[in-house]
Order: sequence, then C-alpha cells, then structure tokens
Amino acid sequence: MNGGRTRSVAHQERLVRLTIPARAEYITLGRLALTAIARVRPLSEETLSDLKLALTEACTNSVRHAYREGRAGTVEILYQIESDRLIVEVADDGQGFEPADLTGTGNGDLSEGGLGIAIIRAVSDEVEIDERESGGSRLRFVKFLGE
Repeated sequence: MNGGRTRSVAHQERLVRLTIPARAEYITLGRLALTAIARVRPLSEETLSDLKLALTEACTNSVRHAYREGRAGTVEILYQIESDRLIVEVADDGQGFEPADLTGTGNGDLSEGGLGIAIIRAVSDEVEIDERESGGSRLRFVKFLGE
C-alpha cells in the first residue's frame, strides 16, 4: 500500500500548477515558469523556444477568446515533466469554442485563432484540444524529449 503512495507523491513532485489572471501581461509568468522547469530536464535552446512559443499561443487563445466582453477570469497552466516528455496543459473556464472553428476556411486560409493552433501543432509532438467538463477549454501539448 505504501508503494502506491510513494508513486503518487513522486508523480505529484513532477507537476507544477500555475494560475494566472486572464490578461496578456501575465502570460510572461507562464513562460518564466516553463524556463525554470526546463532546468529539471535540460532542453536544447531550440526546443525550449518552441515550447515557449506554443505556451504563449495557447495562453493567448485563452486570454483573447475565453473571456470576451471584458469578463474577468483565469488561465490555469499545468506543467508535467517526465523522463521522456514534457506535457503542458492550458485551461480556462471561459466561453469555450467550437472545434470546427479551429480548422481552415477551406481555401487554405486559417481562421482567427487557427494560426496559433497550427503553430502549436507544428512545434509539438501531440496536441489535444477539448472542452472541460466544468466549462471552458483545455489545450494539452506534449513534446517528447531526446536522450
């Protein structure tokens, strides 16, 4: 029984949760936290830059689209570092979205917000986007780390 508890504690030690106000000026805090977390598992400058770009795009989407009409809210960022990957999840409790809105318009142009998602997909190895059960949106991206 103790082995399960130790595993859970060890798992929790690899998780960092940051909640910021849904305002553009606070996105930098998420980037700074990512930079600090990257010291636990050294990353190349290129990989770290790609991850910071993906994080910035994900947070910007929450700030711009989740809380329209000046509604106050928060953005929650969860960082999870594993031996072979870094997982970042950005969630909000805003208005949500229609998954169809994330696709191009059919003529090769990306809709507003679609370019940020395209950038995240380009620099990440896995991307999941969905609605939270409690309302709002969740974007999770994974970067596999080389030896």
